[in-house]
Formats: sequence, structure tokens, C-alpha cells
Amino acid sequence: MRLPPLLPSETLARVLRVAKFDGTTVFVLSGIFAVMAASAGEMRFAVLGLLAAGAGAIELHGAGLLGHGDRRGINWLIASQPVLLAIIYIYCILRLSHFQLPPIPEKQQVEFAQAASQLGMSTEELLRITYRFTIQTVAVIATLFQGWMLIYYIRRRHAVAQAADEMPVPVPVEED
Repeated sequence: MRLPPLLPSETLARVLRVAKFDGTTVFVLSGIFAVMAASAGEMRFAVLGLLAAGAGAIELHGAGLLGHGDRRGINWLIASQPVLLAIIYIYCILRLSHFQLPPIPEKQQVEFAQAASQLGMSTEELLRITYRFTIQTVAVIATLFQGWMLIYYIRRRHAVAQAADEMPVPVPVEED
């Protein structure tokens, strides 16, 4: 048995919870990563972190608009997802095109060398393959997650707009 659809007001409440959580998470984590990149002297990655934090701010702005009954907020939520995905893709492309062999602690150098020799490759080749796989995995996961968020917001656009239109308009209080 299929459940009846949610009321527009309940859909709006759920979308606001998701948007506030997602936007805040993106904003905070991206800001932290931007500071870490800047402290390591990696300015292009610091800028990307700030841009990603901006995508989180876009989502939070949309949630704020919806919370005040402005139906345009859903457009901001929808727009934040491809913006963030594009930034993640740029990050992945830069990481792949500017590979630097990370330092391996002395204790693990022997283990890496043994694993690489068992696979018939050098330690550098093993690290390159592992690095490439990791970055590609990040891109795939981002595509799936941001795509899901985009679909989530698009599918709820009508109900959210309807609920925003039905919200009572606050009456300005005149001061004497």
C-alpha cells in the first residue's frame, strides 16, 4: 500500500532541514579545507575551498528565502548543486594533473615497496594508481550525491513553492 503524498508544508519543512544541514556541512567543511590548503601554501586549492564554501552559502541562502516564504529559494537550492559539483570536478582535475608523490613514512616504505614488487611495479607507480583511483572515486561519489540532491530539490519544487505561497506574510510593526 502506497502512502499518500506529504502536505506541501511538511515537504517544505523536510526540504529546509535537508538544505540547512547540507549547506552548513558544505560551508564549514569547505572553509576548513580552504584554511588547511592556504596554510600548506596551495592557493589554488584554497580558492576552490572558498568557492565550495560559497556553494554551501548559496544553499543556505535558498533555505533562508524559503523559510521566509519566498518561493525563489528553491531555485537557489537547485543551483547550488551543479555549482558545487563543478567545483569538485575542477578540484579532481587539478589533483590529477598536478600529482606530487607524497612522502612515505620510513616504517611504511618497506611495506609499499613489497606491495609494489608483488604487483610487478615500482612504488611510485603503485602510489600513482592508488591516487588516481582515489580521486576518481571522489568524482563518482560527488556525481552521485550532488545528482541525488539536485533530483531531490527538483522533485519537490512544486510542493515547496506551494507551501511558500501559503505561508502567512509577516505584518510590519509600526513604531510609535
